[in-house]
Amino acid sequence: MPVTQADIDLALRLADAAGVAIRPYFRAEHGLEVKADASPVTLADTEAEAAMRRLIVAERPMDSIIGEEGAAREGSSGRTWVLDPIDGTRSFIAGRPIFGTLIALLEGGWPVLGIIDQPIIGERWLGVTGRATLFNDRPARARSCRDLSTALLATTSPALFGDDQLHAFEHVDAKVMSTVLGGDCYNYGLVASGHLDLVIEAGLKLHDFAALVPVVEGAGGVMCDWNGDPLHAGSSGEVVAAGDPARVEEIIDLLACRGH
Repeated sequence: MPVTQADIDLALRLADAAGVAIRPYFRAEHGLEVKADASPVTLADTEAEAAMRRLIVAERPMDSIIGEEGAAREGSSGRTWVLDPIDGTRSFIAGRPIFGTLIALLEGGWPVLGIIDQPIIGERWLGVTGRATLFNDRPARARSCRDLSTALLATTSPALFGDDQLHAFEHVDAKVMSTVLGGDCYNYGLVASGHLDLVIEAGLKLHDFAALVPVVEGAGGVMCDWNGDPLHAGSSGEVVAAGDPARVEEIIDLLACRGH
């Protein structure tokens, strides 16, 4: 089933609802707790996801829901909404407005719609398969990169890589002009808007990357795993986003050099 305007409108309202829940807690008392996996969670996370879930259940009761903070909800439509209310909770609790709300729609396990929403500074990327990505309702375009030596690379933290993954990442890091640390999902929006050339990460879950795929690819970029394969619900969480598709083969070759 193709993405409809009604799907897009619902996704935009989900982002609006999440923003309403998040903004009162930014740089304010946010009820920080630490989950079993040692990651932080706040009232903003849980309330934003709850607000989005209520809308989906009310308007698309047959759709499945996968969220970072709540239990999966099984549907029968073959469509799945994937929600990450605050991707970059550490940035949120530090008062840094470079986190984002991620909203994806999957068809048969493949991302067909994605939103990256930064509710504090009012930045929103919307990607839909087969359409140009929009940044605040205007077309976004990734930039060309003639050589990795001119590239600006980003990753959230090298500490999130395993040993072999870190070795592989370092092969790419040694080739680029500069590397920026931190940023989570915000980095992928910056790739789509032509400010970064490349993001490499590992250990991501579906709610971390599903929304990013239509955003980056609708801006002319490529998202894939470290083998160069397209990302879907069963992907491992090793993620590459490249603004210029011409650089992907070289990046994948460098990432194949694990432990060397």
